[in-house]
Parts: sequence; C-alpha cells; structure tokens
Amino acid sequence: GPKSRSVEAISACLKAGMSVARFDFSWGDAAYHQETLENLKLAIKATKKLCAVMLGTVGPELQVVNKSEVTISLEENESVVLTPHQGQEASSKLLPINFSGLAKALKPGDTIFVGQYLFTGSETTSVWLEVSEVQGDDVVCVIKNSATLAGSLFTLHCSQIHIDLPTLSDEDKDVIKKWGAPNKIDFLSLSYTRHAEDVRQAREYLSKLGDLSQTLIFAKIENVEGLNHFDEILEEADGIFLSRGNLGIDLPPEKVFLFQKSALHKCNMAGKPAVVTRVVDSMTDNLRPTRAEATDVANAVLDGSDAILLGAETLRGLYPVETISTVGRICAEAEKVFNQDLYFKRTVKYVGEPMTHLESIASSAVRAAIKVKASVIICFTSSGRAARLIAKYRPTMPVLSVVIPRLKTNQLKWSFTGAFEARQSLIVRGLFPMLADPRHPAESTSTTNESVLKVALDHGKTSGVIKSHDRVVVCQKVGDSSVVKIIELDD
Repeated sequence: GPKSRSVEAISACLKAGMSVARFDFSWGDAAYHQETLENLKLAIKATKKLCAVMLGTVGPELQVVNKSEVTISLEENESVVLTPHQGQEASSKLLPINFSGLAKALKPGDTIFVGQYLFTGSETTSVWLEVSEVQGDDVVCVIKNSATLAGSLFTLHCSQIHIDLPTLSDEDKDVIKKWGAPNKIDFLSLSYTRHAEDVRQAREYLSKLGDLSQTLIFAKIENVEGLNHFDEILEEADGIFLSRGNLGIDLPPEKVFLFQKSALHKCNMAGKPAVVTRVVDSMTDNLRPTRAEATDVANAVLDGSDAILLGAETLRGLYPVETISTVGRICAEAEKVFNQDLYFKRTVKYVGEPMTHLESIASSAVRAAIKVKASVIICFTSSGRAARLIAKYRPTMPVLSVVIPRLKTNQLKWSFTGAFEARQSLIVRGLFPMLADPRHPAESTSTTNESVLKVALDHGKTSGVIKSHDRVVVCQKVGDSSVVKIIELDD
C-alpha cells in the first residue's frame, strides 16, 4: 500500500522478514498494483531474497457508498435508513449501500456493523446498528453507539446472515485474468469463502488461464458460514486464512480464540499452511504493540500458525518495517519454546498406520534429525511436496528445501519449472527454499563437478545454520526410492 510500495520500503520489508507480498484489490486499481509489483521485483533483485506474490480478491463485500466523502455523525438511539439506491447522498439519516438484496436477507432484531474498523482497528470510527423494520428495499435501523464515519468507503457486515452474492465476483475474475495471469501469481486469497464449492469454482477458473494452473488457493474464513463448512473447505483449499477481523464481528468475541485453536490444529494435521490475520492493529499508529497483541502473536505461533498476515499496519500504517521486524522477533521467541516433541507425537498418531510411503519417509527424516541433533534437514524436491510434508512434522531445525528444476517443453521452446514451487514454500513454517542449478548433479561423481548437495551445504554455512562438525539429514529420491541419510561434516 501507500506506505510500503517504494523500492526502498519493499527492500526494507524483505530484509525485515517479509516472504509473501499480498496485493489487496479491495484497494487501488490494477495499474497501481502493477507499479508496486515492478518495485517488488527490483527490491527482490537488490536484496536477493525470494518473495511470493498473492492476489487478494474482494469477494462479496458490502459497502456504504459515500460519493461526496462528507463526514457522517451518527448519534446513539437515533434511527438511520440503509437504502440500495446509490444515487442518493449519504447523511446521518440515510446510508446508500452497494447491494440490492439487503432487505430480503434481514429481519428486525438483526445486528449490522458499519465502519472502518477493518481498515483502522479503531472502534470510534465504527457503529453497530440493530434492524428495527424493513420497508420495501430499505432497512430502518436503530443506532447502538455514537460514531463518526469519515472517508469514502466503509465496510458493512451483517452478523450471521447469508449474503446472496458470488464469492468470486465478475470484477474479481476480471482482475485475475488481466492482472493475475500475466504476472503468474503464486497464491490467490479467496475472500469470504463459505463453501468448498467456492474453492472448486475458483480452481476451475484458474485452470482455464494457462499460467495459473499452478497457483495455490487460500480460503479466507471470515464468517460463521465459512466456519460451519470448515472441514470441507480445508479439504479443497491449499491453505487457510483465519480472518479474525471479520470473524470477530460475526462471532461473539469470546468464541474467536477457540475457533482459532481448533482450525489451526486441523490445518496442521492436514499439512496445509494456516495464516492468522489482525495481530498488531495498534502498530498502525504506534511504534510498539500492546502487551495483549504481543502475547497474541506468540500464541498464534504456539497454536501452530504457519504465517502472520499484516494488513493496515503495513498498507498505510506509519511503521511498516518496524511492524514486520517486531512480529518477527516475537515469532522467533515463541518458536524457541514450541513443544516440538508433543507436536511430533500427536501428528504421527493422527496420521495413523499404515502410513503412505511419503509420510513415512518424511516423519522418519524428522525423527532421525531430532535423534542425532542435526542442525538442518536438506530435502531435494521438484514439486515441493516432500519438503512440505517434512515441514508438517515441525522439526526443531530449519528445512532447506532444494527445488530441482524440471525441464518441460511445449514443442516450441524448453522451459524450467521450479521458481513457482520454491516461492510457494515460503508460506510454510520452517521451510527455506533455494533453487538448484539444473546443470549440477545431485551427487558429485567426480571431483570436478560441484554437486547440488555441496551447494546446499555451502548455502547453509553462509546463512549461519550449519557449522563444521554438524550433522545434517538429507532426504532425496534416488531412482524410484526415497532415501534418508545422515551426514557428519568435517572441517
């Protein structure tokens, strides 16, 4: 966003620990995001740090339309009318909205939330309404708290109400086709996912756009409807976002933590990345997070989260880079005390027996690494699957995933695959991808040619995770069989 889109700012973010850049299309147009993306590419070259690209769809988001951007003051116990007629001016008596079916979906007594909480994290810029009556297309509401709405865009959220709009809107499809496909995005974050069918439709749409058949789809769970279908959504999606900002509005606040714990556990057992949002709202305007927020970040790590998503704090907050490094430091502390033993046993038990060939290799590699106190696990993979499976068992040491490029041809030209797979493993906890040079053999046969393994070991040494006399566990395919071996390094 505006505060974090220059080449300098993005370079600083990459150095501070950003591994995925999310382009949120509920904000700014394609040209704006394209400019930011070009800056990201320059920053990646300058810092030599891999970074994945994620496109965030808008989805069925209801909005109050305030064309003239007047400031609207709402007083407690007064009433206000929500109308689908967008031509009218917004005022303290009337709020035009972008959805015509609201009157059909609501009944007296329902709760509606309007405001910028989702952008600012501040409660004074948002208001709770209670529906008192429905008149034709209009909905009459009683205002429950005084508030001031400023700006052109406020989100409207109806608690636990089904909104009859497609999850992937025509605007979203347009953006994916015109912006996502040419830029070969790594991830698609699907806002307001409510059913597994939403993910299937998105996948079908992506498969029609040649370059996006490898794009991974992350389902964003934002309301009770998504929660109720969580298991089937998890089965269909490649990963999950727990959008706690919206969930906190849809669920009673005291229920959010429980959902977070059980959802993260399910994602962990399925071996699919889970991402938690809305962690350090107060850093939008402050240099330090509150104690509660710092604890919350650590708990997300202990609960098994793979990544933390920052929103307003880095989009338009005052301290984008500091936010990333602060969250990074808290995560690092939490990882030190993460109970890996217990987690490993639980995962093995959950997977059960007989294990699939790959699962047993992955869990054995992790068990061996723990037993010999290896400093790193090196995994050779071409699809990235083996490395993700190893990471699923959350080893205490980093997993270097060495992506071996594969040659493929469409009869006209040769191309290497691998960059996609390497970038996509950036969102998995404990995985550190590096691309192998296709000219190097995996094992050196003669003394002259450098093996990929040596390159990987050197990479580990320069980044400080491997020292001399360390033990390293290597997991690779030789022919049709998978091999796990332990090597001890001399000087």
